[in-house]
Amino acid sequence: MAVTDLAAQSGTNSPYSQFGLGVLADQTSGFNRGMNGLGLGFREHNQVNYLNPASYSALDSLTFIFDAGVSGQITNFEENGQKKNANNADLEYVVAGFRAFRHLGMSFGIIPFTTIGYNYSISSFVGNSLTTTATNTYSGNGGVHQVFYGVGWEPLRGLSIGANISYLWGDYQRSLVNAYSDSYANTLSKYYTGNVRSYKLDVGVQYTAKLSKKNSLTLGATYSPGHKIGCDPECQVISTNTEEGVSDTTKFVLADALSIPDMYAVGLTFNHNNQWKVGVDYSLQKWASVQFPVFNVVNEVPQYALQDVLKDRHKITVGGEYCRDENGRSFLKRMRYRAGFSYATPYVTVNGVDGPKEVSASFGFGIPIVNSYNNRSILNISGQWVRSSAPGLIKENIFRINIGLTFNERWFAKWKVD
Repeated sequence: MAVTDLAAQSGTNSPYSQFGLGVLADQTSGFNRGMNGLGLGFREHNQVNYLNPASYSALDSLTFIFDAGVSGQITNFEENGQKKNANNADLEYVVAGFRAFRHLGMSFGIIPFTTIGYNYSISSFVGNSLTTTATNTYSGNGGVHQVFYGVGWEPLRGLSIGANISYLWGDYQRSLVNAYSDSYANTLSKYYTGNVRSYKLDVGVQYTAKLSKKNSLTLGATYSPGHKIGCDPECQVISTNTEEGVSDTTKFVLADALSIPDMYAVGLTFNHNNQWKVGVDYSLQKWASVQFPVFNVVNEVPQYALQDVLKDRHKITVGGEYCRDENGRSFLKRMRYRAGFSYATPYVTVNGVDGPKEVSASFGFGIPIVNSYNNRSILNISGQWVRSSAPGLIKENIFRINIGLTFNERWFAKWKVD
């Protein structure tokens, strides 16, 4: 058995996106990506940190922040000594933030939740035949998007709370088409579809303790409750007698069958004089508590039913940022240098075994934009390497370039007349 063809799709080109709700998005902005997604304990006055809505209370009172990011990636797939490459690019996020009142910040934007995109074929000889081949073609596209509005408030000095309320929407189409090189036997093709319309709530908290005049420690945490996401997944099975050219179609529908799980995250960030910021984040997504529909034939009876095929996902990230002087006159002093490393367990299973574990690392820069019109904006550029692997499964190596522009405009300053 061998993969004979593989094509890229927008957003992702991973064959693992055919499982569950697809590949889970990092949901990070340009400055987080330089640290490989670190940010639960970061309180930035000039960046929108939607990883933790409590951070909005730290936004600068004089500016309106607009941030957009794109990415491009090269993915290398390896299986049984064979290697193939695929390329793709995508608009990752568009967000904005501002301070509405004293100690109260707001943000809104659109970000991905999951992505699906794959197209590949597997061919093998039928029985002892060396002339007749069976080909299974797997393809899928779609995903779930998230548009959010959030508020962060600092009711007490050092303590902030916040929440994002989001609308989830999107659809997916997946198919497995079976074909033979000649008229041989019945073929069985399956087509899966789903349409998501729901909400998502994220609540967050941050507490900053002053350790000394120059040092502080911020603890951040978030929680998102699990619930049904308003989707009636369908499976259409087409059985075709290739010799007689006769097809039979069976349709299965499961009412309100898809869910998202409870999600928890906690992070700790150490800040030295706004020069060194280093931290660690941990997240847990309880996917094992929800089921996903699977088609099977049991005792020659086709079934489309919810099964326990998902796993709890754990992820840990360490990283940091260095900036010599963010308010300095020198361009080099205002440069930001970032790096991070992550390890994550899979949330899907593949043919009854655990999916691939993920190891990733990134390095990035925050480049100040300085001109006569604006000296507060930042160009965030980072490179990221991601390796997904598991015994007996396809190995993925991804090299990704992330580019984000944080446009920081002084909107709310009061004019003075001399």
